[in-house]
This record gives sequence, structure tokens and C-alpha cells, in this order.
Amino acid sequence: MVYEFQIRVLPHEAANEQSLTQYIARNKGLDQRTIRAVRVIRRSIDARQRTVYVNLLVRVFVNEAPVGEEFARREYGDVTACKPVIVVGAGPAGLFAALKLIECGLRPVVVERGKDVRTRKVDLANISRTHSVNPESNYCFGEGGAGAYSDGKLYTRSKKRGNIEGVLNVFCQHGASTTILSDAHPHIGTDKLPRVIEYIRNTIISCGGEVRFETRMEDIVIKNDKVKGIMTNNGEILADAVILATGHSAKDVYRSLNDSNVALEAKGFAIGVRLEHPSELIDRIQYHSPKGRGKYLPAAEYSFTTQVEGRGVYSFCMCPGGVVIPSASAKKELLVNGMSPSHRGGAWSNSGMVVQVNPEDVLLPEMQIECEDIEAVASDSPLRVMNFQERLERLCWQMGNQRQTAPAQRMTDFVNRKLSYDLPRSSYAPGLISSPMHFWLPQFVSSRLKRGFEQFGRMSHGFLTSEATMIGVETRTSSPVRILRDNETLQHVTVEGLFPCGEGAGYAGGIVSAAVDGERCAMSAKEYLGV
Repeated sequence: MVYEFQIRVLPHEAANEQSLTQYIARNKGLDQRTIRAVRVIRRSIDARQRTVYVNLLVRVFVNEAPVGEEFARREYGDVTACKPVIVVGAGPAGLFAALKLIECGLRPVVVERGKDVRTRKVDLANISRTHSVNPESNYCFGEGGAGAYSDGKLYTRSKKRGNIEGVLNVFCQHGASTTILSDAHPHIGTDKLPRVIEYIRNTIISCGGEVRFETRMEDIVIKNDKVKGIMTNNGEILADAVILATGHSAKDVYRSLNDSNVALEAKGFAIGVRLEHPSELIDRIQYHSPKGRGKYLPAAEYSFTTQVEGRGVYSFCMCPGGVVIPSASAKKELLVNGMSPSHRGGAWSNSGMVVQVNPEDVLLPEMQIECEDIEAVASDSPLRVMNFQERLERLCWQMGNQRQTAPAQRMTDFVNRKLSYDLPRSSYAPGLISSPMHFWLPQFVSSRLKRGFEQFGRMSHGFLTSEATMIGVETRTSSPVRILRDNETLQHVTVEGLFPCGEGAGYAGGIVSAAVDGERCAMSAKEYLGV
């Protein structure tokens, strides 16, 4: 007999299967000796009150053992002799598009401008050691995309765009822990995700697909408004369909498309800073206990959102027990992101603290930024938001002494408009430099951040503190450009056979939603090719 129960237990009761079995037997009137297994189907933490509970949906096997794996396995056949489809980019959108193409009986040819997921680690380390950025291999470019070395969060609010559970199952099939199927906020971890990505690549290759690294798309071959392939730094690749999954940092791709009159539009995004607290402080605040999280609870998460003068101010990509990382993808720019290992046991916790920016906002006088080497972009240009983003990243680099040393300020000093004469210890490896961020951030952003911080401090006592450090700048929250496509066919509005995909095209936000969009584009490519 198999039962499902919704239960609410204390953290120590949810800690392992034995204690959970004892609780279920005691509270559901079952003989513990007859319970063969307990599987957790859903898990979430309720820390709204002083007593913290764990909410669980469990499947209990009485007098019978579970059959099969905890995840649904997909079958991938041999597509060596099948029609090719080019996939530009090996981030989550590109990789999941490639896997779905194989399921559809098409042969994916994946081209990635960066290096494989293991080799690129050397280039990531050099950003901190020598302050040098490889424009083709960094936290944004390379196998696995931006998510590979920036946390591996799998939580998404997009519930209507595709099979989210199916995406999670594919991750499990390629080595991810099955806990991602049950956790409310699933997370693989920066330390484990590279191995999963390698297994996905191996599946693509073993089925007859191709993965070409250090191959940068330089142009799309279009004849009579139809795709015929792409031009790369290594030569031409021909195919009748191209899935464009280049990520939100490929500015050269946006410029090339714009120069070729491929329809684009400016897209709103959010900008701000990384805010770093000691993880013990966040644990004490969120779990309402001077002892913090104790033995059985994970590093605490938080989520804040408010409206200030008609624009959203909110936390973004919260990394419990994580580190702040340098995320530049070109020389003479500085921006930051956050990541966490799977255990989330670090001394600091961080999140993006950002302000909503609409396309019309970048034209306001208080948003103008003087910066060398970047030409002005017309007010009606689809690249105007990207241009503003780039100017802010260049300004931050100048404020960081033209290195990857990040400008920073104590949270309370920012609110009080004071220079920080010293800074707390930080996880940011290239180093921090005290900077009056309240002065040089655009007033549109800084004034809203200030009021947002004050409100968050009232909502959560102790959050607004001198122990917290603002690190600048956080600018890659989403794409500043949308590559226009038809809502039904997912093809570009004017170019047949071109399927703009994922975050870079402006249709996703995060690993899971990008993966789902990649699968949808692959299925649309199948329909287009009549396979």
C-alpha cells in the first residue's frame, strides 16, 4: 500500500528518513516495522513564526518497496544521419534545445564561443588573480553559460511556459541530486553543476550531435528572408534552422543583428548592487533565533520587494552561504554576481538588490552617464538600454581603479550618504575599494535603493546594518534587448528558420525558464522543418 501525507514537522524530525519514519508511524497510526520507504515529494521551510517548521508532502510505502528511479528517464536515439539544426550557445537554453532536438529526430550542431566547462575555470581564476578578463571565456561565456559558475538555482515563477518538472528530471538523469525534485527552491550548486553539464554534452555527442567550442558566430546567413546557416570564426556552417541561444551578455550579437536590420526592441531590466551580509546574521534574522539556523536548518534565504516612485525595488538571485564574483565579459568593464556551492556553508550570504528600469527611463537626464569609448545611441535605437548598461559597467570599472577591484560601501553609509572609511571582510576575491556609491550611481537608482533599504530594514529588524556591504554593480539581471519572434511559431518575425531563444532573446529569466524555452524552440524547429 502506498500513502501520501501532507505533514508539518520540526526541523530535527525532517532531518533524515529514520526520524521521519518514526514521526509518520506515530502520528498516522502505522506500524513502523511495515514502512519500507519514505519519499519526500515536496519540501519547504516555514519560518514566518518563531517556531520554524518544515512542510512536507511524503509518499509512504507500507509492506512494499518503491519501484524504479525517483525521476522519469528520457530516451535519446541516434541522430547521426538526421537533418541538422544549428544551436548557437551552450547555456541552459542551448543545451536543452539540443537534447530536445535529439528527441525530435534532428541532429543538433551546438556552437559555443567559449571553452568547455572545465577548461574555462582557469580563465575564471585569472579574473581574480590577475584582474584580466578573457572576452570569450568568463563567467558569462563558455559551456554551461552564466548559470554554470553562478549558483545553479533552479527556482522559477514561470509555471505556464512548459514542462518544468521535465527539465528537473533531465538534470537528475545527468547526475543532479533528486532533492531538486522536492525542494521548494531547488539548487544544484556551483561545485556540482559542471559535472552535470559535462554529462549532458556527452549525451549530445553520443547520439550523433556535435558540440564545437571556441566557435563564435559572427553572422547569420540569410537568403530571401530564410536562414541558410551561420558564419563563424572557423568558417561557414549550413542548416535550414538556427536556434539562437547566445545569453544576455552577447552584445556583439545584438549589434550584428541590428546592423543586419533583424528586428529587435529595447527591453526593460533591473540594475543595482550585490548586498553581502554575514550568513550568521541572516540566519538569526530569518529564523528568529539568536542561535541562528542550528544543526538541522539550511542557510537562510530572504526575498524582499517593494515599490518606490513607480518602480520595483527587490532582491534578486539570493545566494545563502555564497560568494560574490566578478562577472565582466569584456575588457574595461566591471560588474558582479553571486553564487553558492551545494552545501551553502560559506561565511557570507548575498543577493542582488536592484531597481526596475524601463526603456524610457534610460533617456532621463539623471540616467545619463559620461563614459569614454562608447558612442551615443539614438533615443529610438533598440540598443539604447544595452548602451546604458555598458556605460554603467565602464563607469564602475573606472571607480574600481580600472581593475576588477569592486567599489563598495557599507549599507548604512549608503543610506546616510557617507563615505565608508573602512569595509567589512568580504567574499569578493579580487578585492574591494571604498567608494561613494550614493554619489556616482544614477540618482534614479540610488534614491530608490536608499528608500528600499530603509523599508526592508523596517520589515526585517537587523537587515539594515553597517555589517552589510554593497558591492557594485549588478547589471546582468536580464537581457536589455528582445529579439522579436512570433508568439505561436517562436520564429523571428521576419526571418524564417531563425528561433530566438532563452534569456539572450528576452524570453526567459534563469536556468529553468531558459531550458524550457530551449525545448519549446526545438519543437517549433521540428514543425518548421516538417520532420
